[in-house]
Amino acid sequence: MNTISQSILEDRVSTGRFDSSISVSNETIHELIRLSTKAPSAFHMQNWHFIAVKSDEQKRKLQSASYGQRQVVEAAVTFIVCGLLNAHKSLSGNLQPSVDAGIIPESLQHSWTEMARASHENNARQQRDEAIRSASLAAMSLLVAAKEMGLDAGAIGGFDPLGLHETFQMKKEQLPVILIPVGRASDLNWPQKIRRPVSDVLQVI
Repeated sequence: MNTISQSILEDRVSTGRFDSSISVSNETIHELIRLSTKAPSAFHMQNWHFIAVKSDEQKRKLQSASYGQRQVVEAAVTFIVCGLLNAHKSLSGNLQPSVDAGIIPESLQHSWTEMARASHENNARQQRDEAIRSASLAAMSLLVAAKEMGLDAGAIGGFDPLGLHETFQMKKEQLPVILIPVGRASDLNWPQKIRRPVSDVLQVI
């Protein structure tokens, strides 16, 4: 068992209050997202997109679109994690580097591309479900990556999707799924809250 990952999950707290004097570099932001994109996705579509809201002006706009929540202005950066609709259309190109590296054969690239096209084309619900799944996996990876890099993070599900689209001129295929504020926790946060016992949530059959 990977004891480092175990420790991260044991120690991670959903941070709601941040030290607003702390900033992060663009290099740190880049590395956080590089690690986040290690998340899995169906057919390796990698159907996610991240918007890093870092400047004071953009933070205030984000706060307005997230019902005034203070985390997005206190945190060093808040990521808008989006899933991508119509991601099947770019699947072949996304798989090409793995074909070139000899990781998967070209025949599998063609097979996966056709399977994704058949299941996603003209199927808005399937595209949306897949976008939410992939973005959620990437968001959890971002939470773990932040902790691994010595930072604190939380998750925000309360926001106005249409407001985000308009404010940040997002593309129509970008579906905002969750906000992840990242920075350094202030001393006003709760410790990790008690989880339900495994016996309540696990069924082994």
